[in-house]
Amino acid sequence: MSKTIHAVTGAFGYSGKYIAKLLLDKGKHVITITNSLLRPNPFGDKLKAFAFNFDKPELLAESLKDVKVLYNTYWVRFNHKTFTHADAVRNTKILFEAAKKAGVEKIVHVSITNPRIDSDLEYFSGKAELENALKATGISYSILRPTVIFGQEDILLNNIAWVMRRFPIVGVFGDGEYKLQPLRVEDLAELAVHEGANPNSVTIDAIGKETYTYKGLMQTIGKIIGKERKIISVSDNLGYFVAKIVGWLKKDTFLTREEIKGLKENYLFTQSPGVGKIILSRWAAKHKDTLGKRYSGELTRRKNRSKTYEELRFD
Repeated sequence: MSKTIHAVTGAFGYSGKYIAKLLLDKGKHVITITNSLLRPNPFGDKLKAFAFNFDKPELLAESLKDVKVLYNTYWVRFNHKTFTHADAVRNTKILFEAAKKAGVEKIVHVSITNPRIDSDLEYFSGKAELENALKATGISYSILRPTVIFGQEDILLNNIAWVMRRFPIVGVFGDGEYKLQPLRVEDLAELAVHEGANPNSVTIDAIGKETYTYKGLMQTIGKIIGKERKIISVSDNLGYFVAKIVGWLKKDTFLTREEIKGLKENYLFTQSPGVGKIILSRWAAKHKDTLGKRYSGELTRRKNRSKTYEELRFD
């Protein structure tokens, strides 16, 4: 009997939710694998949830036994005392092996632009390690490499707007001329679902059609929301110190030294052609009245797994 189920990791979170929604809209049978079983299920009885069970690989494989395509969005943004990149690498390898044991036919895996096994940034070296591990399974794969993903539940873009709304002067690290190519989350989902039907193995830079310098992105957002600010260059140390203060006030990690370095070394920029339908400037203009009105906290989302991301935003 042919397998028909599509499994999405983290369908109650951010990018996974959009992939699951698009699959359901197309009439697919969808399940999710998640760490947030208590979080509200926006899909009701249309989608059944299973625990990741990284510590019980046999149960994880059992959850995937009837799955044809696995869409993997699982990762962590930074190292923390309760989660690390090393944990995410180990757990994802367990997921891949469980998928292989279960006979999954295709894995669509969300990676990052410019992953390098020799990088001194764990985010990028870990992603490179996982790409290699996925290829070693022998399962057909589509590796998607986005830079920044923006949308309703986005953290980076929202919190840039939050800063622009509250501070008369804002800083960028160095000259602010390092680049990034944001992609709308719905467009990432559309690409992922398209690749779920592709029997071949491919690697795609999933980047948006607009390229911004970091400084230019801040200027664009400020202009769109009516909060054009003076932007000054600051040292990495001073910028990180200010980010630490904001994080302390919000009980969050606002920005890490590794993220600063990744930005400045242009890890979030490629020469590939852009994909997607909606560019960031057009999307931001549509959401200008709400963008950045409330702070989005990474740690709040991880600590509270019984509320939606929107409910966890705060002033």
